[in-house]
Amino acid sequence: MLKSSRKLLFAIEAVLDIAYNAADTPVQSREITERQGIPRRYLEPVLQQLVRADILIGVRGPRGGYRLGRERRRITLGEICRTVDGGLEAEEDRQDTEGSELGREVLRPLWAGLRDELLAKLDAVTIEDLCAEARGRGIRKIGKSALDFTI
Repeated sequence: MLKSSRKLLFAIEAVLDIAYNAADTPVQSREITERQGIPRRYLEPVLQQLVRADILIGVRGPRGGYRLGRERRRITLGEICRTVDGGLEAEEDRQDTEGSELGREVLRPLWAGLRDELLAKLDAVTIEDLCAEARGRGIRKIGKSALDFTI
């Protein structure tokens, strides 16, 4: 069952933070921790999951950090949900053959359908949509601004 676990919310907040506050340099996990209040011990494993799924790119080195793996408009909340919580969900579905016939034949298909509807709705929301919402609400960007040397 898809649920809004802390881990999932941390993952979405981290990707949104990187997208919204990005500049020319990668965003360090320390910066995300400071801005979002996400404990670092929870954040690092989530960021690594997102890197393995090509949602983020990890940049090594003293000025390393994280940046988006592709354009904001091509990253959906549904994809983040499947990356962070999806594997466990699918495993539970395959192993759940116990219970009453009523539960297996009526309740579980209903529940699976609701989950699929929710994921379809989340697939329609992109990180770009959330960035636009933040701009519309006047939320200030905190990332380092790029220098402009135009004369």
